Amino acid sequence: MKKNNALILSGGGARAAYQVGVLSAMGRLLPKNTPLPFPILCGTSAGALNATMLASYADNFSKAVSTLAFVWRHLTPDQIYTVGRWPVATSVTKTLMSLFHVHNHDTSIALMDNSPLKELLTNHLDFSKINIAIQNEQLKALAVTAMSYSTGESTTFFQGSSELQSWQGNRRKGIVANLGVDHLLASSAIPTIFPAHKIDKHYYGDGAIRQKSAIYPALKLGADKLFIIGVSGNRSAKKWAIPDTTVDSSAPSMAQILGQLLNSAFIDNLEDDIYQLEIMNSLIRDLPEDKKAKHQNLPTETLIISPSEELNAIAHHYLSTLPKNIRVLLKAAGGSTSEKVSSAASYLLFTPQYCKALMDLGYQDAMWEKDRIIDFFQKES
Repeated sequence: MKKNNALILSGGGARAAYQVGVLSAMGRLLPKNTPLPFPILCGTSAGALNATMLASYADNFSKAVSTLAFVWRHLTPDQIYTVGRWPVATSVTKTLMSLFHVHNHDTSIALMDNSPLKELLTNHLDFSKINIAIQNEQLKALAVTAMSYSTGESTTFFQGSSELQSWQGNRRKGIVANLGVDHLLASSAIPTIFPAHKIDKHYYGDGAIRQKSAIYPALKLGADKLFIIGVSGNRSAKKWAIPDTTVDSSAPSMAQILGQLLNSAFIDNLEDDIYQLEIMNSLIRDLPEDKKAKHQNLPTETLIISPSEELNAIAHHYLSTLPKNIRVLLKAAGGSTSEKVSSAASYLLFTPQYCKALMDLGYQDAMWEKDRIIDFFQKES
C-alpha cells in the first residue's frame, strides 16, 4: 500500500444510500478489478455498515460496490426494523412506561425494534475477510465509531495492522477489536429510534452522537489523504443568507423536534474539519524545512462529496412508500403535514424507491466531480 488514503463515511440511517451511489460511480471510474483504493476505512452509523462491506471485498473494489449497491437497491423497511402493527405498538408502550420507571433495566428502550437488521448483516457480511485483507496488506484498518451511554465517550472500535495502537483522551478513545455484527448494531443505534446495543459491560448508541470530529479516527490511524462522503446536503442550492418568508410560526411537533435532533447529530460538520485542516496545512507549508518534518502526520489532501440536493425534499416525495404503521407513528408524534415529518422520515425511509433516488443522486454528484476524483488517486501523497 503506497498511500494511506482514508475513506470516511458518515451516519444518517437511510441517507447512507447516497454514499453507495458515489461509490458506484467510483467503481466505474477506476480500472476494473482494482483492489480497495482506501487502506483505511472509517464508518459511523449506517456509514459503518457500508465501510464494512467494502472491507469484506478489499481484493476487488468493483465487486464490493456492486454488491453494496445490490443490497441497498433491494432494501425494504422490514429488513431494518419491525413494521407490524403490534410490534410498533409494543415498542411505543414500553417507551411510555419507561417515563414512569416501569421497565426491565436489562432491555434497551426505543420507539422501534431493529432486530431484523441483525439478520441482514449476518447474511451479507463475512467478518473473517477483514483479517484476511489486513494480512494481504489490502487493508490497514477498519474503524467503526459508537457512543458509550455509560461514559459519554465517542468510542472507535478498530481492527487493523499490528502497529496500530489504542488511544484515549478528550472524551474519545480508540479500542482494538475483532469487529462483528454487535459493533455495527451499536454504531447504528439511532437514539430514541433504535435500542442501545451492549458490548461487554457498556451500552452504546449511534456513533454520530458526541463525535466532535469525523476525521479524527482516520488521523489516529495514520491517514495522509482523506476522501469523505457526507449526507448533509450542505452544498445544496439552499441560500442561507436569504430570509425564509415561509417559516411556520406554529409550535413544533414532536416529529419536528425529533427531526431537528437527528439533524444536529447527523448533519456533517466535516466542512469545519476540512477548513481547519486546510488552514493548518497552509501554515505548515510556510514553515522552514526542518520544522515541517514535525507535522508530516497531517493529511495534505482532502476531497469531500456531499448531496447537491436537499435529502429532506427527496424524502418528502417518497413518504407514501413508508409502511402504514410507521407513517401513523410519525403522524401521532405531531407530524400533521408531510413536510413536518420529512426530516425524521429521511432517516427511516429504507424503501427501494427512496434508496434508488439517493443512489442516483450520489452517482450523478460523483460524475460531476470525476476529474477531481481521478486526480485524487493519481496524485502522489
